[in-house]
Amino acid sequence: MEAKTDEKINGIQKAAILMIALGPEKSAMIFKHLKEDEVEELTLEIANTRSITPQLKESVINEFYQVCLAQQYIAEGGINYAKELLEKSFGSEKAMDVIGKLTASLQVKPFEFVRKADATQLLNFIQDEHPQTIALILSYLAPGQAALIVSALPPDRQADVTKRIAVMDRTSPDVIKEVEKVLESKLSSLVNQDYTIVGGVDAVVEILNTVDRGTEKHIMETLEIEEPELADEIRKKMFVFEDILLLDDRAIQRVLRDVDNSDLAIALKGSNEDVQNAIFNNLSKRLAVMIKEDMEFMGPVRMKDVEEAQQKIVNIIRKLEDAAEIVISRGGGDEIIV
Repeated sequence: MEAKTDEKINGIQKAAILMIALGPEKSAMIFKHLKEDEVEELTLEIANTRSITPQLKESVINEFYQVCLAQQYIAEGGINYAKELLEKSFGSEKAMDVIGKLTASLQVKPFEFVRKADATQLLNFIQDEHPQTIALILSYLAPGQAALIVSALPPDRQADVTKRIAVMDRTSPDVIKEVEKVLESKLSSLVNQDYTIVGGVDAVVEILNTVDRGTEKHIMETLEIEEPELADEIRKKMFVFEDILLLDDRAIQRVLRDVDNSDLAIALKGSNEDVQNAIFNNLSKRLAVMIKEDMEFMGPVRMKDVEEAQQKIVNIIRKLEDAAEIVISRGGGDEIIV
């Protein structure tokens, strides 16, 4: 590759120049974080790079440094904070250029300023908004943060907001911009113009798995009346068989008392080693050996049969939890925001 000016080379060429400038050891560390096809493409470009002027190498390194700074500033305080600091260092035009490149490749999430807010403050900030607005915002939050807010909403709004998250599919960037405008966010100009997929049943499951049991029961009971099919879909995903690792030994022993040995053998046939060890450690040595022998001699098992056996055990776990005979460890605890 002949020496070119910064404006005439593309992204992969800049990446190749940067790898060459960084040297083999640092480049190898970066390669570990790339996909296989990206490594192949970049390696080929490095192999085809013949001549680099000192000016071009310095230009590429400076651009990389500026992008790293912008990324750090965004992580620390958001887009506006990054823009302000970059403007002081490089001027307004360069700052917007760097942020533009960064947001185009990283797709900065909407409501980034919300994700950094304290849950109690955020509740006060959004609790009077329309339930659809609350649902949209919660869809972008970490499950633990969203769970605290859902738990603190008035009971009559909890199920409504949850239902809106579950049925949310694709949200127009214009709608997101309008909500951000209402919340006085200046991120709207940087929202990616492709439709953004948020919410859905999985988002609800993550939130409900984190809220306190009382909130979860109220929401599920309401959904079972208003949206029985949705409630059934959510319930099936809420506690998977592998979550048995969330139980302590005493709870596992209590569950196993109600589990049929044949179901247990089939269920364990399709589980990971950690789950198997958790189960076997809570069985008598004789019964553990018997279950292992059953698993060995039963041969291949259909995944459908494994899932059915695991679901039976999950149903037993949920039944015992409802009866307060066991406790499922929940990340969010029973915190209530007032």
